[in-house]
Amino acid sequence: MKIFFRSQTFRFIWLTKPPGRHLHKHHQLWTPLTLADFEAIHRCERLLPKKFNFAADVLDQWSQKEKTGKRPVNPALWWVNGKGDEVKWSFRELSSLSQKAANVLTKPCGLQRGDRVAVILPRIPEWWLLNVACIRTGIVFMPGTIQLTAKDILYRLRASKAKCIVASEEVAPVVESIALQCPDLKTKLLVSSQSRNGWLSFQELFQLASEEHSCVETGSGEPMAIYFTSGTTGSPKMAQHSQSSLGIGFTLCGRYWLDLKSSDIIWNMSDTGWIKAAIGSVFSSWLHGACVFVHQMAQFDTDTFLDTLTTYPITTLCSPPTVYRMLVQKDLKRYKFKILRHCSTGGEPLNPEVLEQWRAQTGLELYEGYGQTEVGIICANQKGQEIKPGSMGKGVLPYDVQDNPEKTAATIRGDFYVTGDRGVMDSDGYFWFVGRADDVIISSGYRIGLFEVESALIEHPAVVESAVVSSPDQIRGEVVKAFVVLAAPFKSYNPEKLTLELQDHVKKSTAPYKYPRKVEFVQELPKTITGKIKRNVLRDQEWGRT
Repeated sequence: MKIFFRSQTFRFIWLTKPPGRHLHKHHQLWTPLTLADFEAIHRCERLLPKKFNFAADVLDQWSQKEKTGKRPVNPALWWVNGKGDEVKWSFRELSSLSQKAANVLTKPCGLQRGDRVAVILPRIPEWWLLNVACIRTGIVFMPGTIQLTAKDILYRLRASKAKCIVASEEVAPVVESIALQCPDLKTKLLVSSQSRNGWLSFQELFQLASEEHSCVETGSGEPMAIYFTSGTTGSPKMAQHSQSSLGIGFTLCGRYWLDLKSSDIIWNMSDTGWIKAAIGSVFSSWLHGACVFVHQMAQFDTDTFLDTLTTYPITTLCSPPTVYRMLVQKDLKRYKFKILRHCSTGGEPLNPEVLEQWRAQTGLELYEGYGQTEVGIICANQKGQEIKPGSMGKGVLPYDVQDNPEKTAATIRGDFYVTGDRGVMDSDGYFWFVGRADDVIISSGYRIGLFEVESALIEHPAVVESAVVSSPDQIRGEVVKAFVVLAAPFKSYNPEKLTLELQDHVKKSTAPYKYPRKVEFVQELPKTITGKIKRNVLRDQEWGRT
């Protein structure tokens, strides 16, 4: 079946008054719903407040809690770079500093409410400052990763009609190479200790900016941010989120999937250019008053990662499956994580074997979530629920999504939004990922889910990673082909014998007709900059469409 859900406005969240009453910005700090409330949401509607601003109604409220001693002594943001540099901001400091940043955007940069700003920065504190500053001013925040090419940036600036771009020093030359092709782009703001011709200096303007800023009173449905999809199957799409869909919509995600409290410290590994950074490193975390931990880590390294987990008091971890696949190759029993208690994953399917290995070596569960840039989390294994290895959990509440009209119309079936992914639901309400709509092949009349074959392959000790796609065949029309990255001890094995061994393993683990009739051993798999395997590249290669 196709994975889909009813498309409806997200009409609830924090309740400090009985159902049916409107929230008001002067109410006390919001408290998360109970599990009973969560179940009741499916049966009744909750009205959103007409006005909502995450900076004023959440962050500044936590600032007041800190001032009166009603919040645990825990930073709002804790940043390290692995070279001895460290930044710790309380919510009071974040509030004050983000007001200065807001004044930079509105005065010297001349930006107004509703203007779109592209922000291409690595994991540095300024990314969080500018995120909050945009919210305060009603400016639409559009993050992007520093790994974007000139073509990528040009596409985003033109599609969004951005009036300003904020970039780091390493990105500036790329921006300059295409800036003249962007007629809407008026301002370039550089985040660097160095100056550059044609760019305003954020550091210089920030030092001169006032600490007083009146937060814009934004509407709940007013645009807050635009995230571009990862583009695994085509050009990235713009997904616009409102003040409430991000600033309110991730409350339950933070409570039940990430299991956050104000005393927690969460380390979310997502790059700043992706929606998962918004979920784990901004909104879900700060809605619950938790500390966001950040390691700049330009290049992922397992030793650095594990050293960080053993050095800092991180309670909550959120990483893509690729990271966990790399970590379980290590002897994790040698490491003592200080107070790590909750681990989650998302971004691509989690293989059951990896979940089992992580649990066996650390004693911790892995809570998988499934979502999309356009709508956030759709399914998740939530705290308190039984985890079924291989399942991405049960359905969670949807969002009201707006996008490119033609693209959106193509995904709507009556009152339902069709995700383009396929899965099955068991009698307990758990969803099981099968694959993208184009990741199910028919070979000699048999329907084969390619992710199932990948999961079977990774159970074999020789396999570190695999990607399975369809490949043309004169007799069967198409067959299963596996691209396999081998573990170091197996790289010297006879490839023909190892191929037969892997094929036999898949036959026994799934069904005889599902085994990969073609196997190719590779050093690495093509991936997006978020770590997702680009199966479309391999598929196009097989079908001569490169």
